[in-house]
Amino acid sequence: MTSAIAREVVLRLAKRGETLATAESLTGGLIGSLITEVPGASANYVGGAITYATSLKATLAGVPGPVLDADGPVAESTARAMAVGIAARCAADWGLAVTGVAGPEPQDGHPVGEVHVAVAYQQAGVVRSRRLALSGDRATIRGLTAHQGLRLLADALSAEAIPPGSASTAMSVVD
Repeated sequence: MTSAIAREVVLRLAKRGETLATAESLTGGLIGSLITEVPGASANYVGGAITYATSLKATLAGVPGPVLDADGPVAESTARAMAVGIAARCAADWGLAVTGVAGPEPQDGHPVGEVHVAVAYQQAGVVRSRRLALSGDRATIRGLTAHQGLRLLADALSAEAIPPGSASTAMSVVD
């Protein structure tokens, strides 16, 4: 069964004539799977990377080494850099990234359920992010993360213009 939020994202991307790339850590490709279940998604979803290992956040998603060194793989700054980097590396209008701890154990001082989601819009140079504190088992946290990431993207796509605000900052392209 196709996810309603994934269908909404694909429809909004199509309406805007824009593309999306994803960088997923704890969800391990779940977001990409949800999007590609929607008929016609290939017109707007270019693909993505599963950056489960910290090193792949740098090599595939373009997170700068200093960000990973300073903040680690489970951080708002990392999610934001992943979103920017995957959009740039895949030549997509939008980047969606998720990173966090699904459990069953805490990771490097981060509790189970700490998740960071981010979307980057290349044309406007804007990145939005959200920190989540989720509860449940591993499968529940992964599912909620995918849903909340897609929700953040759908909300951003619904705006005609995305003005910078407290949750947005200027975006820089990551090499």
